[in-house]
Amino acid sequence: MLKELVKKIEQLKKGRNAVILVHNYQLPEVQDIADFSGDSLGLSREAAKSKAKIIVFCGVYFMAETASILCPDKIILIADPLAGCPMANMITVEDVKQLKKRHPKAVVVGYVNTPADVKAELDVCCTSANAVEVVSKIKDDE
Repeated sequence: MLKELVKKIEQLKKGRNAVILVHNYQLPEVQDIADFSGDSLGLSREAAKSKAKIIVFCGVYFMAETASILCPDKIILIADPLAGCPMANMITVEDVKQLKKRHPKAVVVGYVNTPADVKAELDVCCTSANAVEVVSKIKDDE
């Protein structure tokens, strides 16, 4: 039964020119059918490099949004559109706008693993790997 399902998925991927990107946190059975597995930003970068027309994302919503930003010419599908991330949802676009009002001269730095509407309000978007470097380059008067 499982072999038949995997075979059908492989046929669909080939026939539709699709790839499946799977986040590290997914179940092993899901990772087994992945064309690429990894962290959220790495997967979005793989989406951008892929020649596939359709990208199937097995992860949370902001990951598919990031892939969509990086690949506007591709169809991005998410396996579960309701899949969310509590950390990514800790700040809203309204929160950012309010902070910018209270601190108009501040440079707003945010994490790449946030929803697209939040990213759109940021001055700089960083990753966990480059956050210290990014913040250290901001002038003290900003």
